[in-house]
Amino acid sequence: MSVEPEQVLEDRMVSHLADQGYEYINIENEEKFLINLKLQIENLNSIELTNSEFDKILNYLEGGNVFKKAKILRDKFRIKLSSGETVWINFIDNENVLKNKFQVLQQYSNSNVYKNRYDVTILINGLPLVHCELKRKGVELKTAFNQINRYQHQTFNMKGSFYGYVQIFLISNGVNTKYYANNKIQSFKQTFTWADENNININQLEDFISSFLPKEKIFDMISNFVILSESEKVIKVLRPYQVHAVKNIYKHILNTDKNGYIWHTTGSGKTLTSYKISQLLTSIKEIKKVIFVVDRKDLDFKTTTEFNSFSEGAIDGTDNTKILVKQLSDDTKLIVTTLQKLNAVVVNKKYHKAIDYLKKDKVVFIFDECHRSQFGDTHKRIKKFFSNNQMIGFTGTPIFKKNSISKNLPGKTTEELFDVCLHKYTIIDAIRDDNVLRFAIEYVGKYIKKEKRANNFDPKVENIDTTELLNNPENKEKIVDFIIANHDRKTHSKNFNSIFATDSVNSAIQYYELFKSKKDSGEHTLNVATIFSFQANEEDTSADGINYIDGKIMNEKNSASSSREKLDQFIQDYNNIFNTNFSTTKNNGFYLYSNHISKKVRSRDVDILIVVDMFITGFDSPMVNTLYLDKNLKYHNLLQAFSRTNRIVNERKSHGNIVTFRNLKESVDDAFTLFADKDRKDEVIIKTYNEYVDEFNEKLDELISLSPSVQSVDLLIDENDKKTFITIFRNLINLNNILSSFIEFKSQDLNISEQLFENYKSKYLDLYDLTRNNQLLEKESILNDIDFIVELIQRDEINISYILTLIDEALSAHGSLTKDTISNINNLVSTNPFLRFKSELINEFIENCIDGLDGEIQEEFDSFVIQKKEESLEKISNDYSIKKDGFINLLDNFLYTNRIPITDDFVDILIEKPKILERREIANTIRNVFIDFTDTYLTV
Repeated sequence: MSVEPEQVLEDRMVSHLADQGYEYINIENEEKFLINLKLQIENLNSIELTNSEFDKILNYLEGGNVFKKAKILRDKFRIKLSSGETVWINFIDNENVLKNKFQVLQQYSNSNVYKNRYDVTILINGLPLVHCELKRKGVELKTAFNQINRYQHQTFNMKGSFYGYVQIFLISNGVNTKYYANNKIQSFKQTFTWADENNININQLEDFISSFLPKEKIFDMISNFVILSESEKVIKVLRPYQVHAVKNIYKHILNTDKNGYIWHTTGSGKTLTSYKISQLLTSIKEIKKVIFVVDRKDLDFKTTTEFNSFSEGAIDGTDNTKILVKQLSDDTKLIVTTLQKLNAVVVNKKYHKAIDYLKKDKVVFIFDECHRSQFGDTHKRIKKFFSNNQMIGFTGTPIFKKNSISKNLPGKTTEELFDVCLHKYTIIDAIRDDNVLRFAIEYVGKYIKKEKRANNFDPKVENIDTTELLNNPENKEKIVDFIIANHDRKTHSKNFNSIFATDSVNSAIQYYELFKSKKDSGEHTLNVATIFSFQANEEDTSADGINYIDGKIMNEKNSASSSREKLDQFIQDYNNIFNTNFSTTKNNGFYLYSNHISKKVRSRDVDILIVVDMFITGFDSPMVNTLYLDKNLKYHNLLQAFSRTNRIVNERKSHGNIVTFRNLKESVDDAFTLFADKDRKDEVIIKTYNEYVDEFNEKLDELISLSPSVQSVDLLIDENDKKTFITIFRNLINLNNILSSFIEFKSQDLNISEQLFENYKSKYLDLYDLTRNNQLLEKESILNDIDFIVELIQRDEINISYILTLIDEALSAHGSLTKDTISNINNLVSTNPFLRFKSELINEFIENCIDGLDGEIQEEFDSFVIQKKEESLEKISNDYSIKKDGFINLLDNFLYTNRIPITDDFVDILIEKPKILERREIANTIRNVFIDFTDTYLTV
């Protein structure tokens, strides 16, 4: 049975595009590329250019990185012609799509030393704006992704190449197809499958071409759904459900006067979607104002950064209502404000004179997380004042009759307030598309009656929910001890962090003081912080919980006074850790503290954040992977809280951890039945521990069958066998990563010893090194495009600081390094991909510098590295007859661009220029020296 070659797939794609009206163009070299580019720019702008005028345009086009080029593409270039006339040159025409010229280019080859050939490129007006790499059926899709990464590294951004203008990359093996935006740092997790409006994925290449690549559609994606983020200096492309939502809202606003809402699950990027529709709506003349409305805390925590990055100055983050009044009364068309300020303007009649003119003008309101902000009198006031309003709501968890606190009252569901659902994308859809992670839910710390057991805290029996028992200080201490014991496991040695949600302010206070006491006594080193509002928050036993009080400073009476005093004590602890000066007694002090603490959670400087209601809705931090729960939650509150943990960030974060000290099993089932599908719950919750153990051992059998011993890995000659070994062991690494987060994990459950696993891991890393060297030497190898998961190989954040700490502890305990310590360090270094290149440096430091240390070990090591770095520079300069300053300049440029210099760069720093035939070999030798130097010294 024959397999369809890649060339056949490529030819079919080109033919299909030609059928859709693309002009096939045969370009063999850069000279013909530039001739075509000149012709297309002339045709688009109805102008004839001289060669010198075109050179000015080329000089303008060649400047900047990918982000800068994306801006150049959308701007006009002012040029003075030889005739003396000044004209503006367009590179794309957004007004008349078909005025743009669409061409398809196949197997274009660059003239760089690497001689890469690119599969299929779509040119628009002569510039490559879409590029596709294809692999034959049966080949892993990530192989094509890795190939594009290699091209980016080697040739796409070289001088004379215009592939830095690519806006969208496509990868396909015929049966699976994905798209993603062009950026310097690429992640396979940011590749997307196109889908229709009903979220049915379109994987087959032919279907994808018909749906995604018609000329008008791909131009629409580039001009309207590729977004330039000023804050991150990257370009982003919207996912399919975001595109469909924006288009549906736009049509709905144009054709009806009804309200509408978007149901997109938590973590699916609602802010980006709402920004795009807000931007598009400002282009409709009939709309006087577009007002994006958020809750105060959401504006503080996330929306300010997002919106200002796309539309600088759109947001006023202050509490000054007069600024909002000014924006409403002047010609500002897009306004981003808080629900609290908008309500203040509507209620206070002194502002009405300035904005009365808006009463009859069309005003579109877009509400973020509308289920939290719209069930009350504010909604009625806004509708009454702005009589010609149209409201669009976004929510990840709508309010239905079943989860409404007022099931029998009108106007208490999302549909009653916002009419029709314009697009739906549930958590099931998001997990299927790898846009969010699944959950691992562990029910621990359940209780039994005392007469059955002296210790009334048992992790294996059913819960008895009694207030007396739940509030028992002894049980709270057991929970704290449990968290301290398991936090490293849950967060992969603090590579991530956690939120601990409690049922009341009193509980939050008790838990914080327990953690603090145990830290003071040396039982843990975790950074624990807390935040809560200044009143006694009762446990949320309702199904709704929409009456949020987070962030409001309440009158100081009853327990509010004591809770505020406690919070200020805890804030002082926080100040001592982070050298800050927050206090609730200062103006806006609570909000400033809240904003700062959110940043510290995102940066992992806070290990555990204890909360009551705050931060378990609307707060996004990809680095949070664990939620501890001593709190009853239901329906949308439960799913919102769980969703703090399931943002995608990297390979190590395989799922969101939920550790609950309450029996929430029934509530979990109810929530997933309402917002997903109970029959598909397995798609939301990961498999059991035993199932993963079985899967690991089955994969291990495959590994042993291929390579019965560690030494037999060296006998794998065929590259397909090497690829199979890599694939199997990569799966084992992933499974081991998942298993290690389970509380019941024991290495004895796996059919391989820890040492033998580490030995196989060394062989895996050897193949990783081989792949890396093949790329440096420009050898063609099937291993070049293999995916290695190196970030999962790190254990306990093993880095230089960790090694130095081991040395310091050993010296303090024994006065010298024991053989066991040195052996342990060598093992850690050899199995860590980021330290292997520094092994000689570390060993020399141990051998020559440990005796007679004068200062801190970190300072001594830093001084040692500086000395060795200088010695190495001198040796390289002498051994290879290169200019030392030139080599340093290449290193500085590498630190800035993360790009390995090209052949000419290495030749330029040679003291004597080699013969033409020797240039490439000498340059490759220096390139290898350059890479070894950067691996050894620039990442210490």
